Amino acid sequence: MDILQIKQRFGIIGNSASLNRAIDVAKQVAPTDLSVLITGESGTGKEVFPQIIHHFSSRKHNSYIAVNCGAIPEGTIDSELFGHEKGSFTGAHEQRKGYFEVADNGTIFLDEVGELPLSTQVRLLRVLEAGEFMKVGSSKVQKTNVRIVAATNVNVERAIEEGKFRQDLYYRLNSVPIIIEPLRKRREDIYLLFRKFAHDFAERNRMPAIKLTDDAKLLLEQYSWPGNIRQLKNIAEQISVIEQERIIDGDRIKKYLPTFNQSKLPALYKGIDEKIFSSEREILYKILFDMKKDVNDLKKLVNDIISTNHEKINFSEENAHSFKKFYEDPIDETIVNDENYFEIKQNHFSTNIEDTSVVLEESLSIENKEIELIKKALDKYAGKRKHAAEELGISERTLYRKIKEYNIE
Repeated sequence: MDILQIKQRFGIIGNSASLNRAIDVAKQVAPTDLSVLITGESGTGKEVFPQIIHHFSSRKHNSYIAVNCGAIPEGTIDSELFGHEKGSFTGAHEQRKGYFEVADNGTIFLDEVGELPLSTQVRLLRVLEAGEFMKVGSSKVQKTNVRIVAATNVNVERAIEEGKFRQDLYYRLNSVPIIIEPLRKRREDIYLLFRKFAHDFAERNRMPAIKLTDDAKLLLEQYSWPGNIRQLKNIAEQISVIEQERIIDGDRIKKYLPTFNQSKLPALYKGIDEKIFSSEREILYKILFDMKKDVNDLKKLVNDIISTNHEKINFSEENAHSFKKFYEDPIDETIVNDENYFEIKQNHFSTNIEDTSVVLEESLSIENKEIELIKKALDKYAGKRKHAAEELGISERTLYRKIKEYNIE
Protein backbone atom coordinates (compact mmCIF):
# COMPACT_ATOMS: atom_id res chain seq x y z
CA MET A 1 0.00 0.00 0.00
CA ASP A 2 1.49 3.36 -1.04
CA ILE A 3 1.19 6.71 0.78
CA LEU A 4 -1.88 7.81 -1.22
CA GLN A 5 -3.73 4.60 -0.34
CA ILE A 6 -2.80 5.01 3.33
CA LYS A 7 -4.21 8.55 3.28
CA GLN A 8 -7.45 7.28 1.79
CA ARG A 9 -7.64 4.38 4.24
CA PHE A 10 -7.17 6.59 7.33
CA GLY A 11 -8.79 9.81 6.07
CA ILE A 12 -5.59 11.87 6.02
CA ILE A 13 -5.75 15.15 4.07
CA GLY A 14 -2.63 16.95 2.84
CA ASN A 15 0.23 16.80 0.37
CA SER A 16 3.06 18.48 2.29
CA ALA A 17 6.47 16.78 2.26
CA SER A 18 6.65 16.61 6.06
CA LEU A 19 3.27 14.84 6.27
CA ASN A 20 4.26 12.32 3.59
CA ARG A 21 7.53 11.69 5.42
CA ALA A 22 5.75 11.03 8.71
CA ILE A 23 3.39 8.54 7.04
CA ASP A 24 6.31 6.77 5.35
CA VAL A 25 8.23 6.44 8.65
CA ALA A 26 5.13 5.03 10.38
CA LYS A 27 4.70 2.45 7.62
CA GLN A 28 8.40 1.44 7.67
CA VAL A 29 8.60 1.01 11.47
CA ALA A 30 5.27 -0.85 11.76
CA PRO A 31 6.56 -4.42 11.10
CA THR A 32 9.15 -4.09 13.90
CA ASP A 33 8.57 -4.08 17.67
CA LEU A 34 10.42 -0.79 18.23
CA SER A 35 8.73 1.76 20.46
CA VAL A 36 7.76 5.01 18.72
CA LEU A 37 7.46 8.55 20.10
CA ILE A 38 5.23 10.92 18.14
CA THR A 39 5.76 14.61 18.88
CA GLY A 40 3.78 17.60 17.69
CA GLU A 41 1.62 20.44 18.88
CA SER A 42 -1.91 19.86 20.13
CA GLY A 43 -4.43 19.45 17.32
CA THR A 44 -2.01 18.26 14.62
CA GLY A 45 -3.58 14.79 14.28
CA LYS A 46 -1.00 12.66 16.11
CA GLU A 47 -3.61 10.04 17.05
CA VAL A 48 -3.88 8.62 13.51
CA PHE A 49 -0.24 7.49 13.29
CA PRO A 50 -0.42 4.80 16.02
CA GLN A 51 -3.37 3.33 14.08
CA ILE A 52 -1.22 3.19 10.93
CA ILE A 53 1.60 1.50 12.87
CA HIS A 54 -0.78 -1.07 14.41
CA HIS A 55 -2.52 -1.77 11.08
CA PHE A 56 0.73 -2.59 9.26
CA SER A 57 2.22 -4.63 12.13
CA SER A 58 2.00 -8.35 12.87
CA ARG A 59 -0.18 -7.43 15.89
CA LYS A 60 -3.03 -6.01 13.80
CA HIS A 61 -5.39 -8.88 14.70
CA ASN A 62 -4.85 -8.30 18.44
CA SER A 63 -5.95 -5.50 20.76
CA TYR A 64 -5.28 -1.83 20.13
CA ILE A 65 -5.87 0.40 23.16
CA ALA A 66 -5.54 4.20 23.17
CA VAL A 67 -4.96 5.77 26.60
CA ASN A 68 -5.06 9.52 27.27
CA CYS A 69 -2.58 9.80 30.13
CA GLY A 70 -3.50 13.42 30.79
CA ALA A 71 -7.17 12.56 31.40
CA ILE A 72 -6.57 9.96 34.14
CA PRO A 73 -6.12 11.23 37.73
CA GLU A 74 -2.67 10.66 39.22
CA GLY A 75 -4.09 8.51 42.01
CA THR A 76 -5.62 5.96 39.64
CA ILE A 77 -3.24 5.96 36.66
CA ASP A 78 -1.21 2.98 37.96
CA SER A 79 -4.38 0.97 38.47
CA GLU A 80 -5.63 1.84 34.98
CA LEU A 81 -2.39 0.83 33.29
CA PHE A 82 -1.25 -2.14 35.40
CA GLY A 83 -4.36 -3.28 37.27
CA HIS A 84 -4.85 -3.83 41.00
CA GLU A 85 -5.58 -6.50 43.55
CA LYS A 86 -8.73 -6.62 45.62
CA GLY A 87 -8.40 -4.46 48.73
CA SER A 88 -5.16 -2.81 47.59
CA PHE A 89 -6.68 0.63 48.20
CA THR A 90 -9.96 2.22 49.25
CA GLY A 91 -12.62 1.35 46.72
CA ALA A 92 -10.75 -1.67 45.28
CA HIS A 93 -13.62 -4.09 45.86
CA GLU A 94 -12.43 -6.62 43.31
CA GLN A 95 -9.39 -7.51 41.24
CA ARG A 96 -8.95 -5.53 38.04
CA LYS A 97 -6.89 -6.11 34.90
CA GLY A 98 -4.89 -3.16 33.59
CA TYR A 99 -4.40 -2.10 29.99
CA PHE A 100 -1.00 -3.79 29.73
CA GLU A 101 -2.57 -7.13 30.68
CA VAL A 102 -5.60 -6.71 28.41
CA ALA A 103 -3.51 -5.61 25.41
CA ASP A 104 -1.00 -8.48 25.64
CA ASN A 105 0.40 -9.19 22.14
CA GLY A 106 -1.26 -6.01 20.89
CA THR A 107 -0.49 -2.28 20.82
CA ILE A 108 -0.97 0.44 23.43
CA PHE A 109 -1.05 4.08 22.41
CA LEU A 110 -0.09 6.36 25.31
CA ASP A 111 -1.31 9.81 24.34
CA GLU A 112 0.09 12.80 26.30
CA VAL A 113 2.75 10.56 27.84
CA GLY A 114 4.52 13.67 29.13
CA GLU A 115 1.73 14.02 31.73
CA LEU A 116 2.60 10.74 33.48
CA PRO A 117 3.69 11.11 37.13
CA LEU A 118 7.29 10.10 37.89
CA SER A 119 6.25 7.02 39.88
CA THR A 120 4.30 5.70 36.89
CA GLN A 121 7.21 6.50 34.58
CA VAL A 122 9.36 4.07 36.63
CA ARG A 123 6.77 1.30 36.15
CA LEU A 124 6.52 2.03 32.42
CA LEU A 125 10.31 1.92 32.06
CA ARG A 126 10.32 -1.60 33.52
CA VAL A 127 7.70 -2.70 30.96
CA LEU A 128 9.85 -1.32 28.14
CA GLU A 129 13.07 -2.85 29.44
CA ALA A 130 11.93 -6.27 30.66
CA GLY A 131 8.29 -6.68 29.59
CA GLU A 132 7.33 -6.99 33.26
CA PHE A 133 4.88 -5.23 35.58
CA MET A 134 3.18 -5.71 38.94
CA LYS A 135 -0.39 -4.89 39.78
CA VAL A 136 -1.05 -2.30 42.46
CA GLY A 137 -1.04 -4.11 45.81
CA SER A 138 0.63 -7.24 44.42
CA SER A 139 4.17 -8.60 44.70
CA LYS A 140 3.74 -11.00 41.80
CA VAL A 141 5.61 -10.13 38.60
CA GLN A 142 3.60 -10.55 35.40
CA LYS A 143 4.85 -10.67 31.84
CA THR A 144 3.41 -8.73 28.92
CA ASN A 145 4.27 -8.50 25.24
CA VAL A 146 2.94 -5.08 24.24
CA ARG A 147 4.03 -2.68 21.52
CA ILE A 148 4.12 0.86 22.94
CA VAL A 149 3.50 3.93 20.80
CA ALA A 150 3.56 7.23 22.72
CA ALA A 151 2.70 10.80 21.79
CA THR A 152 3.19 14.16 23.46
CA ASN A 153 2.81 17.87 22.73
CA VAL A 154 5.25 19.00 25.43
CA ASN A 155 8.94 19.74 25.00
CA VAL A 156 10.29 16.52 26.51
CA GLU A 157 13.90 17.72 26.67
CA ARG A 158 12.82 20.76 28.69
CA ALA A 159 10.68 18.52 30.93
CA ILE A 160 13.77 16.35 31.56
CA GLU A 161 15.79 19.42 32.52
CA GLU A 162 13.04 20.52 34.91
CA GLY A 163 12.92 17.05 36.50
CA LYS A 164 9.40 16.26 35.26
CA PHE A 165 10.31 13.43 32.87
CA ARG A 166 12.87 10.62 33.18
CA GLN A 167 15.69 10.78 30.68
CA ASP A 168 16.08 6.97 30.49
CA LEU A 169 12.36 6.58 29.72
CA TYR A 170 12.63 9.21 26.98
CA TYR A 171 15.39 7.29 25.23
CA ARG A 172 13.43 4.04 25.53
CA LEU A 173 10.28 5.55 24.05
CA ASN A 174 12.12 7.49 21.37
CA SER A 175 13.57 4.48 19.54
CA VAL A 176 11.95 5.86 16.38
CA PRO A 177 10.77 9.49 16.44
CA ILE A 178 7.92 10.76 14.26
CA ILE A 179 7.52 14.54 14.13
CA ILE A 180 4.17 16.01 13.07
CA GLU A 181 4.63 19.56 11.83
CA PRO A 182 2.15 22.26 12.89
CA LEU A 183 -0.32 23.57 10.33
CA ARG A 184 1.55 26.87 9.88
CA LYS A 185 4.45 24.86 8.41
CA ARG A 186 2.14 22.98 6.06
CA ARG A 187 0.42 25.96 4.43
CA GLU A 188 -0.26 24.06 1.22
CA ASP A 189 -2.55 21.73 3.21
CA ILE A 190 -4.68 24.44 4.88
CA TYR A 191 -7.18 25.05 2.10
CA LEU A 192 -7.47 21.33 1.31
CA LEU A 193 -8.40 20.63 4.93
CA PHE A 194 -10.80 23.58 5.11
CA ARG A 195 -12.61 22.44 1.97
CA LYS A 196 -12.86 18.87 3.30
CA PHE A 197 -14.31 19.99 6.65
CA ALA A 198 -16.77 22.38 4.99
CA HIS A 199 -17.92 19.69 2.54
CA ASP A 200 -18.36 17.03 5.25
CA PHE A 201 -20.35 19.41 7.43
CA ALA A 202 -22.58 20.46 4.55
CA GLU A 203 -23.22 16.82 3.61
CA ARG A 204 -24.17 15.84 7.18
CA ASN A 205 -26.52 18.79 7.54
CA ARG A 206 -27.88 18.75 3.97
CA MET A 207 -26.88 22.27 3.01
CA PRO A 208 -24.73 23.78 0.24
CA ALA A 209 -21.03 23.82 1.04
CA ILE A 210 -19.34 27.19 1.50
CA LYS A 211 -16.68 28.35 -0.95
CA LEU A 212 -13.85 30.85 -0.51
CA THR A 213 -12.74 33.68 -2.77
CA ASP A 214 -9.05 33.99 -3.65
CA ASP A 215 -8.40 36.68 -1.04
CA ALA A 216 -10.12 34.53 1.61
CA LYS A 217 -7.90 31.58 0.70
CA LEU A 218 -4.83 33.81 1.03
CA LEU A 219 -5.88 35.04 4.48
CA LEU A 220 -6.57 31.47 5.54
CA GLU A 221 -3.03 30.44 4.57
CA GLN A 222 -1.47 33.49 6.24
CA TYR A 223 -3.02 32.78 9.62
CA SER A 224 -0.78 31.05 12.20
CA TRP A 225 -3.39 28.49 13.41
CA PRO A 226 -2.26 28.03 17.03
CA GLY A 227 -4.96 25.35 17.45
CA ASN A 228 -3.85 23.60 14.26
CA ILE A 229 -6.26 21.21 12.48
CA ARG A 230 -8.74 21.18 15.37
CA GLN A 231 -9.09 24.96 15.21
CA LEU A 232 -9.38 24.93 11.41
CA LYS A 233 -12.21 22.39 11.57
CA ASN A 234 -14.08 24.43 14.19
CA ILE A 235 -13.85 27.60 12.11
CA ALA A 236 -14.98 25.81 8.93
CA GLU A 237 -18.06 24.55 10.78
CA GLN A 238 -18.75 27.95 12.41
CA ILE A 239 -18.76 29.71 9.05
CA SER A 240 -20.95 26.99 7.53
CA VAL A 241 -23.59 27.48 10.22
CA ILE A 242 -23.53 31.25 10.74
CA GLU A 243 -23.04 32.70 7.27
CA GLN A 244 -26.05 32.92 4.97
CA GLU A 245 -23.97 33.55 1.86
CA ARG A 246 -22.19 30.50 0.52
CA ILE A 247 -19.36 32.54 -1.07
CA ILE A 248 -17.01 33.82 1.67
CA ASP A 249 -14.63 36.70 0.94
CA GLY A 250 -11.60 37.95 2.88
CA ASP A 251 -13.39 40.60 4.94
CA ARG A 252 -15.96 38.10 6.13
CA ILE A 253 -13.46 35.38 7.05
CA LYS A 254 -11.38 37.80 9.18
CA LYS A 255 -14.20 37.87 11.71
CA TYR A 256 -13.56 34.22 12.49
CA LEU A 257 -9.75 34.41 12.83
CA PRO A 258 -8.82 35.51 16.38
CA THR A 259 -6.06 38.15 16.78
CA PHE A 260 -5.76 38.49 13.02
CA ASN A 261 -3.94 41.59 11.69
CA GLN A 262 -3.50 43.00 8.21
CA SER A 263 0.10 41.87 7.75
CA LYS A 264 1.14 38.31 7.14
CA LEU A 265 1.31 36.59 10.49
CA PRO A 266 4.61 34.94 11.32
CA ALA A 267 4.99 31.46 12.72
CA LEU A 268 4.06 31.11 16.37
CA TYR A 269 6.86 32.48 18.50
CA LYS A 270 7.53 30.57 21.69
CA GLY A 271 10.03 33.09 23.01
CA ILE A 272 13.35 32.71 24.73
CA ASP A 273 13.70 30.14 27.45
CA GLU A 274 13.66 32.54 30.40
CA LYS A 275 15.37 30.10 32.74
CA ILE A 276 18.35 29.55 30.44
CA PHE A 277 18.52 33.22 29.50
CA SER A 278 18.50 34.23 33.16
CA SER A 279 21.36 31.84 33.99
CA GLU A 280 23.50 33.06 31.10
CA ARG A 281 22.78 36.68 31.96
CA GLU A 282 23.74 36.17 35.61
CA ILE A 283 27.12 34.71 34.77
CA LEU A 284 27.81 37.57 32.35
CA TYR A 285 26.94 40.10 35.06
CA LYS A 286 29.28 38.35 37.46
CA ILE A 287 32.09 38.45 34.89
CA LEU A 288 31.56 42.16 34.19
CA PHE A 289 31.53 43.02 37.91
CA ASP A 290 34.77 41.07 38.40
CA MET A 291 36.33 42.87 35.43
CA LYS A 292 35.36 46.25 36.88
CA LYS A 293 36.84 45.32 40.28
CA ASP A 294 40.08 44.11 38.64
CA VAL A 295 40.44 47.36 36.67
CA ASN A 296 39.85 49.48 39.77
CA ASP A 297 42.37 47.41 41.78
CA LEU A 298 44.88 47.78 38.96
CA LYS A 299 44.40 51.55 38.82
CA LYS A 300 44.95 51.78 42.59
CA LEU A 301 48.10 49.67 42.35
CA VAL A 302 49.60 51.80 39.56
CA ASN A 303 48.65 54.97 41.43
CA ASP A 304 50.52 53.70 44.51
CA ILE A 305 53.57 52.90 42.38
CA ILE A 306 53.54 56.40 40.90
CA SER A 307 53.25 57.96 44.37
CA THR A 308 56.16 55.97 45.87
CA ASN A 309 58.48 55.90 42.87
CA HIS A 310 57.78 59.24 41.25
CA GLU A 311 61.42 60.33 41.51
CA LYS A 312 62.73 57.11 39.95
CA ILE A 313 60.63 57.46 36.77
CA ASN A 314 61.65 60.01 34.17
CA PHE A 315 58.33 61.86 33.81
CA SER A 316 57.82 65.46 32.87
CA GLU A 317 55.43 67.33 35.19
CA GLU A 318 52.72 67.37 32.54
CA ASN A 319 53.04 63.65 31.69
CA ALA A 320 53.09 62.61 35.35
CA HIS A 321 49.88 64.57 35.90
CA SER A 322 48.20 62.95 32.84
CA PHE A 323 49.35 59.47 33.87
CA LYS A 324 48.09 59.89 37.43
CA LYS A 325 44.79 61.44 36.28
CA PHE A 326 44.12 58.49 33.97
CA TYR A 327 44.39 55.96 36.80
CA GLU A 328 42.56 58.09 39.35
CA ASP A 329 39.53 58.70 37.10
CA PRO A 330 36.54 56.61 38.23
CA ILE A 331 34.93 54.39 35.61
CA ASP A 332 32.06 56.17 33.94
CA GLU A 333 29.43 53.43 33.83
CA THR A 334 27.55 55.19 31.03
CA ILE A 335 30.44 54.72 28.62
CA VAL A 336 32.13 51.61 29.99
CA ASN A 337 30.35 49.54 27.38
CA ASP A 338 31.92 51.62 24.59
CA GLU A 339 34.35 49.21 22.92
CA ASN A 340 36.65 52.17 22.10
CA TYR A 341 36.77 53.39 25.71
CA PHE A 342 40.01 51.70 26.70
CA GLU A 343 41.56 52.39 23.30
CA ILE A 344 40.82 56.13 23.68
CA LYS A 345 42.33 56.17 27.16
CA GLN A 346 45.38 54.27 26.02
CA ASN A 347 45.94 56.63 23.07
CA HIS A 348 45.59 59.67 25.35
CA PHE A 349 48.11 58.20 27.75
CA SER A 350 50.64 57.16 25.09
CA THR A 351 50.68 60.59 23.40
CA ASN A 352 51.64 62.34 26.67
CA ILE A 353 54.45 60.02 27.84
CA GLU A 354 57.84 60.91 26.43
CA ASP A 355 60.43 58.50 27.77
CA THR A 356 58.55 55.70 29.51
CA SER A 357 55.67 53.54 28.32
CA VAL A 358 53.71 51.28 30.67
CA VAL A 359 51.95 48.36 28.99
CA LEU A 360 49.09 46.83 30.93
CA GLU A 361 47.95 43.52 29.51
CA GLU A 362 44.79 41.92 30.74
CA SER A 363 42.51 39.59 28.88
CA LEU A 364 39.06 41.12 28.51
CA SER A 365 37.67 38.02 26.78
CA ILE A 366 34.33 37.00 28.29
CA GLU A 367 35.09 33.40 27.33
CA ASN A 368 38.37 33.43 29.29
CA LYS A 369 36.67 34.99 32.31
CA GLU A 370 33.92 32.39 32.11
CA ILE A 371 36.49 29.56 32.04
CA GLU A 372 38.32 31.13 34.97
CA LEU A 373 35.12 31.39 37.05
CA ILE A 374 34.13 27.82 36.28
CA LYS A 375 37.58 26.51 37.28
CA LYS A 376 37.50 28.52 40.52
CA ALA A 377 34.05 27.17 41.38
CA LEU A 378 35.09 23.58 40.64
CA ASP A 379 38.28 23.96 42.69
CA LYS A 380 36.33 25.49 45.57
CA TYR A 381 33.97 22.49 45.75
CA ALA A 382 36.55 19.80 44.88
CA GLY A 383 35.01 19.12 41.48
CA LYS A 384 31.41 18.75 42.70
CA ARG A 385 29.43 20.14 39.78
CA LYS A 386 26.16 20.55 41.62
CA HIS A 387 27.66 22.90 44.22
CA ALA A 388 29.77 24.66 41.62
CA ALA A 389 26.68 25.30 39.48
CA GLU A 390 24.85 26.76 42.48
CA GLU A 391 27.82 29.04 43.21
CA LEU A 392 27.86 30.26 39.59
CA GLY A 393 24.08 30.74 39.52
CA ILE A 394 23.54 28.37 36.57
CA SER A 395 21.96 24.95 36.14
CA GLU A 396 24.07 21.82 36.47
CA ARG A 397 23.21 20.91 32.88
CA THR A 398 24.47 24.29 31.64
CA LEU A 399 27.68 23.86 33.66
CA TYR A 400 28.23 20.39 32.18
CA ARG A 401 27.75 21.77 28.66
CA LYS A 402 30.25 24.57 29.25
CA ILE A 403 32.82 22.14 30.73
CA LYS A 404 32.61 20.11 27.53
CA GLU A 405 32.59 23.21 25.34
CA TYR A 406 35.72 24.66 26.95
CA ASN A 407 37.36 21.26 27.49
CA ILE A 408 37.86 21.95 31.20
CA GLU A 409 39.43 19.10 33.11
